[in-house]
Amino acid sequence: MTHFSYSLRRRGFTLVELIVAMVLIGAIGGILAMQVKPTLAGYLAVGKRAALTDQADSALRRIVTEVRSAVPNSLRLGDARCLELVPTTDGGRYRAGPDVLPARTGETHLDFDVPSKQFDVLTSFTVEPRQGDLLVIGNQNNADVYSGVNVRTIDKVEPAPAAWMGERRITLGAYRGQPAEIAIPNGYTGGRFVVVPGGQQAVSYICTEGRDQDTGTGQLLRVVRPIDSAQSCGVPAGAPVLANKVERCVITYSPNHGATQQSGFMQMQLTLLDAGESVSLTLGAHVNNVP
Repeated sequence: MTHFSYSLRRRGFTLVELIVAMVLIGAIGGILAMQVKPTLAGYLAVGKRAALTDQADSALRRIVTEVRSAVPNSLRLGDARCLELVPTTDGGRYRAGPDVLPARTGETHLDFDVPSKQFDVLTSFTVEPRQGDLLVIGNQNNADVYSGVNVRTIDKVEPAPAAWMGERRITLGAYRGQPAEIAIPNGYTGGRFVVVPGGQQAVSYICTEGRDQDTGTGQLLRVVRPIDSAQSCGVPAGAPVLANKVERCVITYSPNHGATQQSGFMQMQLTLLDAGESVSLTLGAHVNNVP
């Protein structure tokens, strides 16, 4: 009977083989890293630029929206980084004289010669005024609204007593030393008024600029103050920040005063910088200065 025996040899990797394998793996890893690194860096850069663009675009569009709805002729520049305006929430047409039909009495209206603290509103509101809001009539230059001569406090808003009288009846209150009664400003025939939110009478957009190596250190802020004849470009503590990492900010405004005063133009350029990635956006808005 024949017996067979087998001898099994167990064999591992030698030190040389391990070193060769490590060198090959390292070389392959280095090649892959060289291929992937630019792609990854580009991806991160695109993400940073997209975030900066979104921040700048949101801030500029908010400014443009408020500029377009501001009290006519209320925009003013303190300098190239400080724009002030008086915002509005709504407006309407006031009754500018008594009803001509003899049988109709009891309406209230505004006049050029006789001041009144009550008038009928002929149009409906999209945003109903509230007590404490401000009313501005015929603002033909920013000296008027900022000095308060054509501004009054809204004391009461109620339905008109009869449908033919209008949509609403507004009762006015005193404002900054001005009596409650108001007359139509001389030379103004537009027949319109605008409503200013009482809690946000004057709004300033103020930029600070700067950079620390490859990152912007400035900010774009929205500052709310009471209406005042003197413009301030100071930034109080706690002012809302619309954009960070501001490297550069330039605001220009041309009121284009003329026979029509219709086509003022505001433009703002905003440059944001973050870790070497920079975006620069410019946005402008036509400003209708007809009160």
